[in-house]
Amino acid sequence: MKKRVISLYRVSTKKQVDYAPQTDREVSGPDIPLQRQACRGFIRARPDWELYRELSEFGVSGYKVSAKRRDAIQEIQQEALRGSFDILLVFMFDRLGRIDDETPFVVEWFVKHGIKVWSVKEGEQRFENHVDKLINYIRFWQASGESEKTSIRTKERLSQIVQEGRYRGGTVPFGYRLVKRGRLNKRGFEVNEIEVDEQESAVVRSIFDLYITKGYGPQRISTYLTEHGVLNRKGVNFTNVTIRNMLRNVSYTGVLKSGETITPVFPDLQIITPEIFEKTKQSMEQRQVVTRCEKRALPNTRSKALLPGMVFCGHCGARLIVTTNHKKYVRKDGGITTHSVTRYVCYNKTRHKYQCDGQTGYSAKQLDKIVDEAILSLFAQIKNLPNERIIEDRCIEQITESQLALVEEQAALRAYSAEVKEYAAEVIKVIRGESRLSAELLNRLYEEAKESVAQSEEHIRDLEAVLKDRRQIKITLTKQFAQMQFWADMYDISDQETKKMILSKVLRAVRVRRGYEIEIAMTSLCEQLGISELIVPT
Repeated sequence: MKKRVISLYRVSTKKQVDYAPQTDREVSGPDIPLQRQACRGFIRARPDWELYRELSEFGVSGYKVSAKRRDAIQEIQQEALRGSFDILLVFMFDRLGRIDDETPFVVEWFVKHGIKVWSVKEGEQRFENHVDKLINYIRFWQASGESEKTSIRTKERLSQIVQEGRYRGGTVPFGYRLVKRGRLNKRGFEVNEIEVDEQESAVVRSIFDLYITKGYGPQRISTYLTEHGVLNRKGVNFTNVTIRNMLRNVSYTGVLKSGETITPVFPDLQIITPEIFEKTKQSMEQRQVVTRCEKRALPNTRSKALLPGMVFCGHCGARLIVTTNHKKYVRKDGGITTHSVTRYVCYNKTRHKYQCDGQTGYSAKQLDKIVDEAILSLFAQIKNLPNERIIEDRCIEQITESQLALVEEQAALRAYSAEVKEYAAEVIKVIRGESRLSAELLNRLYEEAKESVAQSEEHIRDLEAVLKDRRQIKITLTKQFAQMQFWADMYDISDQETKKMILSKVLRAVRVRRGYEIEIAMTSLCEQLGISELIVPT
């Protein structure tokens, strides 16, 4: 009786797939001819073998994709459980995968279930003794290393391309366009260059301005652009998701990016300044911050009130929501006058959710006036603060904090590294069948420990960078101080929407109690200047 063979073919990228016309080929559809021909020839050379089935994987990375997520491997395992075949044949063993802590155990699984695993180039993989197991593990460890090297070389080449200011491929962000300027690649084909599209870049600048200056969120920006007839390249409206992605795209600062590589600024590609992008990033992070008692709301630029989303009841801690009552009066001449009253009311008090001994509401006009005057007074103080002394003192504090954090993180890294070594030693015991841990549990613990090491090393690098360049700390603090002084200069002459945005940057919360007793909690930016809280006299 002949032995039934399943052949598995795999290529990592779809560029390696053969799409020749069907008349030129033995099989229809996409194909991997080199592996298929080699495996069929290998089977024909063995009279007691017969081809039972062929499975192909197109564009599947054996290094990145786990066997659990590869349909072909799962299907072959099901066939093995049914006893449908006797031999699994591949061109080379790395076609089964290149994950060093998974693929060896996949191969061993087939052998344990009575399936012989063969490679055209490397012969049969046996598991008759511990040496066989060790060779099996080493083979896939080497394959994993080769994949990693290939990945590094590819990333390095793409990194070099962007560092030279050249287009690396992919979708061009809105605001840019591709042009040909006569540059040829190694194959003699003319390649594209990237440049700023003046018409689209004006829309990009408008989006960032609406977000930072006016406080519009992505959805409102989308609506604003639609109302003004501004459409995307496809001639349809910008979605809020697209707007959000644009606000996060560092390419608009004039840099090119490939993976973790970010180039210096190319002035001819800059649409917005790095300072504007950083403000946008900080604003997006601030909008996502949630605390248990004081959830920061987005500044509501539609409301006529000055402090929506920033005011809280000083008695129960609930948010004060804005309400507007419209009352109509009949004048002596018979006409009707509408009078609107805007108030901040306690959510708990009005909804009876929790007991609150404070008053139900506060006049928005009166509360806004008190806070507005307090902020004007604060900004007047900021203009007169001794910049150099405050910056120098804060610089010393930050360096001390970073030094202590570095010592703690270095100790943590030593502990994580020891764990990785322990789990690596345990792998040999698993191979020999001497370990009490299962391969799956060991893999998970090993990966978690490696992730902890990577995170700790990254944190240490960040801390070392901070300590290495004290000047950068001083530069950062100087920029923050300058930003505060800029807001101080423009606050009094700004419109209501811009004032709200400025307040959202400097105020964390306004707490009001009976009789308009007010406390103003400041953001960390103000705390660095020695201002953490304002108590406004009644």
